Amino acid sequence: MSSVDETPPAVNGVHSETSPAVAASSTAYDPSLFRSYLLALLPPVIGASAEELEETLFDHDFEERVSKFSGEGGSVIYVVKVKDEVGGEPTYETPATYSYSLTPHLVYAPSHVSTLAIIKRTPTLDPLIPLPVQLHILNLFGGEETPYESLHAVVSCAVKPWFDAFAGTRGEGKDGDPKMGIPMAKKKFAELELSLLHLQQNVEIPETHLVIHPNIQRAIAEAQANSQRPNISLIPNKILTDSTFLNALHGHVNSWIKSIQAVTKLTRDVSSGTASQEINFWLSLERALEGIEAQLRSDEVNMVMDCLRNAKRYHATVRFIADTGLKDATDRVHKYNQLMKEFPLNELLSATDLDKIQDALGLIFGHVNRKLKLSPYPIRRALPLVEAISRDFNDQLLRVLTSHRLPYQPYDTFERLLSQVHSIFRTWDELIKEFTTVAREVIKKRAERFIPIKVNAAHQKLMERARYLREWRKQHEQLAVMTGPTKGLSMGKEIGGMDMEEEVKEAYEAVKSIDVLDVSTEGTEIWVTAENAYNERVARVENQIISRLRDRLGTARNANEMFRVFSKFNALFVRPKIRGAIQEYQTQLIDSVKEDIKRLHDKFKTQYRFSEAYHMAQMRDLPPIAGAIIWARQIERQLFTYMKRVEDVLGKGWELYAEGQKLQAESVSFRKKLDTRPVYDAWLHDINRRDMGVNGRLFEIVRLRGGGFQLAVNFDPQIITLFKEVRNLLWLNFQVPHAISNMAKDAKRVYPHAVSLMETVRTYGQTLDLVEKNRGIEMLVAEYRNEAQSQVAKGMSLRWDYFVNAYDTTRYVTAPDGRDNRHVQFVREFASVVSVLQDKTNTLIDLYKEITRVVEDLSTCPYTTEAFSELIAKIQAAIDRLNLEGYANLENWVAELDVRIEEILLQRLAHIIQLFCTEFDRTDDGDTRRDTALRDITNKRRGDKKFKDDKHLDGNLTLKPIIHEIRIQNQVIFLDPPIEFARQTWIKQLHEWLGVICGLRRIQSSRYEIGLQMRGGLATETTYTSLLTRFESATLIRPFSMIETKVQQLKDYVAKWLQFQSLWDLEAEYVFNRLGDSLAHWQQLLTEIKKTRSTFDTSDTQKSLGVCIIDYEQVQARVNAKYDSWQRDILSRFGVKLSNAMKEMHASILKARNDLEHHSIEGLVAGGSRR
Repeated sequence: MSSVDETPPAVNGVHSETSPAVAASSTAYDPSLFRSYLLALLPPVIGASAEELEETLFDHDFEERVSKFSGEGGSVIYVVKVKDEVGGEPTYETPATYSYSLTPHLVYAPSHVSTLAIIKRTPTLDPLIPLPVQLHILNLFGGEETPYESLHAVVSCAVKPWFDAFAGTRGEGKDGDPKMGIPMAKKKFAELELSLLHLQQNVEIPETHLVIHPNIQRAIAEAQANSQRPNISLIPNKILTDSTFLNALHGHVNSWIKSIQAVTKLTRDVSSGTASQEINFWLSLERALEGIEAQLRSDEVNMVMDCLRNAKRYHATVRFIADTGLKDATDRVHKYNQLMKEFPLNELLSATDLDKIQDALGLIFGHVNRKLKLSPYPIRRALPLVEAISRDFNDQLLRVLTSHRLPYQPYDTFERLLSQVHSIFRTWDELIKEFTTVAREVIKKRAERFIPIKVNAAHQKLMERARYLREWRKQHEQLAVMTGPTKGLSMGKEIGGMDMEEEVKEAYEAVKSIDVLDVSTEGTEIWVTAENAYNERVARVENQIISRLRDRLGTARNANEMFRVFSKFNALFVRPKIRGAIQEYQTQLIDSVKEDIKRLHDKFKTQYRFSEAYHMAQMRDLPPIAGAIIWARQIERQLFTYMKRVEDVLGKGWELYAEGQKLQAESVSFRKKLDTRPVYDAWLHDINRRDMGVNGRLFEIVRLRGGGFQLAVNFDPQIITLFKEVRNLLWLNFQVPHAISNMAKDAKRVYPHAVSLMETVRTYGQTLDLVEKNRGIEMLVAEYRNEAQSQVAKGMSLRWDYFVNAYDTTRYVTAPDGRDNRHVQFVREFASVVSVLQDKTNTLIDLYKEITRVVEDLSTCPYTTEAFSELIAKIQAAIDRLNLEGYANLENWVAELDVRIEEILLQRLAHIIQLFCTEFDRTDDGDTRRDTALRDITNKRRGDKKFKDDKHLDGNLTLKPIIHEIRIQNQVIFLDPPIEFARQTWIKQLHEWLGVICGLRRIQSSRYEIGLQMRGGLATETTYTSLLTRFESATLIRPFSMIETKVQQLKDYVAKWLQFQSLWDLEAEYVFNRLGDSLAHWQQLLTEIKKTRSTFDTSDTQKSLGVCIIDYEQVQARVNAKYDSWQRDILSRFGVKLSNAMKEMHASILKARNDLEHHSIEGLVAGGSRR
C-alpha cells in the first residue's frame, strides 16, 4: 500500500493531490501517455484504425512534437486525416486509404478529409491529471470544396449557442454598454455567422479558366525570360502556318466562348433562396466577369488572337467578343450592382435585438429606394427580392423573440417587447408603402410594361399572431390584476366558491409551455387547444366577477360612485360576457355623460368674451387670443374627460357601438368647432394687415374729450399685446412667423421700459388727481411736482429707437460718462422721481386728513383747556413731521392752516360769549325769557353742523350765583360782600372762559429750524389772544354791559334796603315838621310807607337777581319792627291832623250853609235874568 501511495498511477490521476506541486511541475510529460490517449480517441472520432495510426501518425518526430505541445510553447496541435492519392476511383476491392499526421500548423488541401484540433486548457500538461480535463477537442470537417459550411455549423450550432447560454446565466444583455462586453461579443458572433453563410452562398458562380496552347505558353515564357514584349514572331512560321496548330487554337477559342457564355448567360430564380443569395450572386458574377476580362486581356489570349488573325481566320476573332456577350453582361451586372453593393442586409441578419432589427429595416429600404432610382435592376426581380428580405426579417424576428421566451416574461417586459414588435411591423408597412411608390415611379420612368406592385410579406402570420397574442395577454393581465387582492374582487376562497386569483394563474400555466410564436399548422393547432383550455377555466372566473360587480353597482348611491366602479373595472369590459351583464347600468351613465356634454355645449355657446374665464384671463394678464385658445382647449380637455368617462363605462372600442358612434360623431364635430387654428390664422392675418412698430418719441400729449390735455406714453398697447400673444402662442406650440416673432422680440426688448414708463405716467397722473382732489396740499408737494415735470420735459426729446437697437444687456451697464445708457437712466430716474412724488403725496394726504379731522374736532371738542391743547398738540406734531419730511412751502401752508383754526376758534369764542350772556341773563323769576333765549340759540346751533351737542360743546360752563348778605351792625345797614366784588367775579369768570381759547399756543412751522430759534429778536405771537380784536364791538360790549346792568340792578335793589337806614337816622319831629299840615303830604307818605313795606314785609328771606342772591334775613325783622314803630307814630300824628282838619271843615261847611240859607231864591233869579 505504501508503494502505491508513493507512486500513484499517472493515467487516472486519482492521487494527484497527494503529490507536491513542485514535483508535478518539474516532471517531464511522458509522450506515451499522449500516445495512449490518441489511440483511444481517434478511432471513434475520425474513423482511424490502429494500424494506420501506427504507420503514419506515430513516426520518429511524434515524441518531439508531443514534448513541444505539452510544454510552455505550444497551445494547440492538429491531427490531420489525408486521403491518399491512388490511380483510379476507389472500389470495394480497393478501398481508399488514409494517412494521419500530427502538426502544430495547419495547411488546407482538398485532400484533407478531417482535422481534429487538440487545444490545451492549461499552459502545460500535467501528467498527474487526466488528459480529458486538460484538453479541448474540436473536429473540423473537411472533404468539401470549401470549409464554409462546416465552419458555419460549428459557429451557429455550437460556439454561439454556448456563449448565449453563458451570457443568459450572467444576466447581461440589453442593459449593458452596446459597444463593449457581452452585447458586442454577441454582435460579432452574429456577424461571423453571417459572413460564413455568405461565403457558403458565394460558390454558385463557376470559375472560368481559359485553356492556352503549349506553344503559346512557351512563347510567352520566352518573352518574359528575355524581358521583351510578347508577339507572334516568337513562334516559328512553320507552326504559325500549321493547320493543326491553327485548328487547335480555333478549338480553344470556341471552348472559351462556351465557358464565358456559361457565365454571362448565368441567372438565378430570385424568388428562391434568401436575399443574401441574390445579392451575393450579382456581386460574385461581377467578380467572375472581371476575372474573365482580366484573362482576356492577358498576353496569352492576345497572342492566340494575333495568330488567328495572322492566319486570316477572322471569323473566329470577330465573333469571339460578340458571341460571348461579355460586354453586355458586364454592363448589366455593373448597373445591377449599384443596388447590390453596400446593401445593408447584414445589419438585419446580424441584429441581436429588436431595436437593431428596426434600424436595419430603415437602412435596407432607404438603400433600396435610393439605389432603385439609379440602377436598372428590374422591378420584376425587386419584388421577389423584397419578399426574400421579408423572409429574412421574419426569421430574424423569430430568432430574437424566441430567445426571450415570451410567455415566461413579466407583463411589463412582454408588453414592451410586443410593442416594439408592432412598431417594427408598422415601420415595415410604412417602408413598403414608400417602396411601392418608388417602384411605380421607376416603372413609369422606364416605360416598362405595367406589373402589379404587390409584396407578399412572409411575416404576415407572425404579425397577426403577435397582435392577437398581445391582446390576449393584455386581457389576461387585466383579469389577473382585477382578481388580485388589491382590487377587492378576489376575497380568497369562499365557501362553495373559488380562489379567482389562483384560478387565473392556473389557466395561464396551460399556455406557458407551448411555443406561442409557432404559426405553422401544427403550432396553430397546439395554440388553439391551449387557448380553449384557458378559456374554460377563465369562464368560471368571469361568472364570479359578474356577480360581485353587479353587487357593487347595485349598492352605488349615485352616478359618481357608479363612474368610480366603472373606471376601476373598465379593463374587464372588453370581455363580452361581463359587458353584457352590466349593460343596464351603462345606459344610465351614458345619459349622465350626455347631459355633461350638453352643458359643455352651452358653455361654449356663451362665447369666451362673456365668460368668467375672460375676466380671470385679464386678471392673470393673458392676452385675448391666447386666452381664447386656452379656454377652447380647456373645453376640449373637459370633452376628452367626458369621452374618457364613456370609455370607462363602455370599455375599449366604445366607438364601435351604436351609442358610442353617435357620441363619437358629436364629439368629433364639437372638436372641430373647438379647433383653435382659425382663431390663430385670423389673428395672424390681422397682425400682418396692421402697420405695427416701435418708434417715435417716448411721450405724447393727448387731447381729452372733455377738454384739456393729458400726458401719455407714445407706445401702442397692441405692441405689448402682440408680445404677450406671441409668448403665449409659442408656449401653446404654435408656429409664429419669423417677421412677427422679430416684432415681438423688439416689443419684448422695449417692454420693460415701456411698462415702466406707462406705469410711471399712470402713477404720475393718479398722483396729480389726488393732489387736485386735496387742494390743500398743492403747495407742499410743489417741489416734487416740479422735479417730475422737469423729467417729463427732459423725456420729450427721447425716442424709442435706442431701446429697440440696444437690446444687449451689457449695454445697460452704467458707463463712466453716462452717455451709453442715458435713455435707460432716464426711465429709472423718472420712475424714481414719480415714486418719490407718489410716496410724499400719499404720506401727505394721510397727514392732511388727520390734520383736517383734528381741525374739525376743534369745533366739536369739549370746551376745556385740556381738550383744545391736546388737539393743537396733534396738529403741531403733524406739522413737525411734515417739517422733518422736508416738504416745501410749509410756512405758508401752516399760515393758511392757522387762519382756518382761527376761524373755528373765533366761532367757539362767539358761542362762549353768547353762552356767557345767556347764563348771566337767567333769573329765577324770569324762566320764560331764559327758555326762549336758549331755544333760539339751540335752533341756531342746529343750523350749523359745527355745533351738534350743546352739552358736549359747552362742557359744564355755568355761572354760580354770588350770595350777598344785607346786614345791620351798630344801627348801620350795609351789603356784604360789596357790589364791586360781584363785578370783579363776573369779569374774571368771563376772562377765564375766553382764556381757554385765547391762551392756546399757536401752531408753528419752524420748530425744527435752528436759525429761527437762534434769532430771538423777532417775537411772534404765540397765542390766540388777538382773536378778541376780530370781534365786532357789540359782541364784546354785550357781556360787559350786561355785567354793568346787573350791577346797577343790584345797586338799585340794595338801595331800597339801604334807605331803611333813615329809619334810624331821622328824627320824628323833623319828619313831622317837613310834612307840615298838608294832609295830602301825609296821605302820600302813608301810601309810600305801605308800598315800601312790601320790600321786607314778606315771608321770603332772600332776593334772587339771576347770577346773584341778596340775603336780607338778618335785617328783615329789625327793619320791620322799626318800620312798624314809624308807621304807628306817623299814623297817630296823621289821625290828629285829620281830626283837626275834619273839624275845621265841618265848621266851614256849617258856616257856608248858614250863609246860603240867608240868601233868597228871587234875588238869585233876578240877578240871573239881568245878566
